[in-house]
Amino acid sequence: MSQHTNASRRAFLQRMSTLSMAGIATPWALNLATIAEASAANAQDYKAIVCVFLYGGNDYANTLIPYDSANYNAYQSLRPSLAYPRDKLAATVLNAVTTPVDRNGVARQFALAPELGKLLPLFDAGKMGVLLNVGSLIQPTSKDEYLSKAVPLPPKLFSHNDQQSIWQSSSPEGASSGWGGRMGDLFVSGNGKATFTCINVSGNAVYLAGKQAVQYQVTSNGSVPFDGLQAPLFGSTACSDALRQIMTQARTHLFENEYNRVTARSIDADQVLSTALASAPPITTVFPADNKLASQLKMVARMISVAPTLNAKRQVFFVSLGGFDTHDGLLTEHPALLSTVADALQAFYTATVELGVADQVTAFTASDFGRTLTGNNDGSDHGWGSMHFMVGGAVQGKKFYGTAPVVANNGPDDVGQGRLLPTTSVDQYAATLGKWMGISDSDLLDLLPNLKNFDVSSRNLGFV
Repeated sequence: MSQHTNASRRAFLQRMSTLSMAGIATPWALNLATIAEASAANAQDYKAIVCVFLYGGNDYANTLIPYDSANYNAYQSLRPSLAYPRDKLAATVLNAVTTPVDRNGVARQFALAPELGKLLPLFDAGKMGVLLNVGSLIQPTSKDEYLSKAVPLPPKLFSHNDQQSIWQSSSPEGASSGWGGRMGDLFVSGNGKATFTCINVSGNAVYLAGKQAVQYQVTSNGSVPFDGLQAPLFGSTACSDALRQIMTQARTHLFENEYNRVTARSIDADQVLSTALASAPPITTVFPADNKLASQLKMVARMISVAPTLNAKRQVFFVSLGGFDTHDGLLTEHPALLSTVADALQAFYTATVELGVADQVTAFTASDFGRTLTGNNDGSDHGWGSMHFMVGGAVQGKKFYGTAPVVANNGPDDVGQGRLLPTTSVDQYAATLGKWMGISDSDLLDLLPNLKNFDVSSRNLGFV
């Protein structure tokens, strides 16, 4: 069973207690509806963001590798058995428009892991940007403040379940809504079919849970039908009709009625989406076979292709890939995972070009946390800050965003074993995407609780 499935199961009962308060939360729901009317819900164009979550904590140092001589040497000395040979990185060096610098003002150069080579043309074409040292933060935090606990810190650092939840919702495990879903709350009234606002192609995730918006789960093949309604049950149309009535009719019991209401919504959504996808033009872009992430992203592309049919103006998608909790399997497992990510993202971007929506769709990566720079036998341990990528026609690419970490044991960005102290927060990352989607500054402060702790000038990172 995947790690995020475990996390979702353990959080279920905690979330149910929140849902039980729905009756007294009505004023809040009404307030959200009012906000939605005044926000990006009235957009006339189409935009979508796609969260590509890498479950397990992606190893940052073997994803984006220091390439300039001094910093490569520091990287190689801190993980001698794990470092890529420098000569293997020459073909994937990122030559940015502006040279990134670290907090000491030292100019830096980075290379992609060789397995990410398919993303290099996207970077060179200005369609991919790199965000440096981003992670969960309550407020800007220095190393001294971290060590002395002088400022509030994210709870349960280095815990998979909690850091996955904090990345997706700004709260530890048990959160009832995520920032993708809270963005969806602002979009539902502007979409012709509210059901298709927040779409999850990989399974339940708090990221897409909203107060009003409900994450609609599909598989890589499309919506999930009820078998008994797809063909005459026991060969009888009357039996199928009876089953549908039992499953969807109003009930006097609160939970039974809600269950049937959700079931009816699912049946209706399946019919609408299946009909739309059946009439959609085929996507000729080749997505790699036997690539779970590519299959999910192909489904996202198919759903984007029918957005006009669904009358969707704003959509938030979630896809994921597990296996990044590599520990001592870093050398044997991580390269294949990166190849999977590169192949999938490259095909997805090509598909958005084919569909004519590349400028309207932005994909971005996320993960529990980065991993330690110093080696743990043949691997790396749980970390904090990490490096992430943004891909899309609207991305101000061929650039680095944020501050490059100093590569040094016990350096100014190292809180132990090469765990990076983030210099950019998840809230800033999310706010930049939300601003592009058309969300107002005041609404961003409502849906991203820690954003108010960061200077106004730094809330929009400018990568899109």
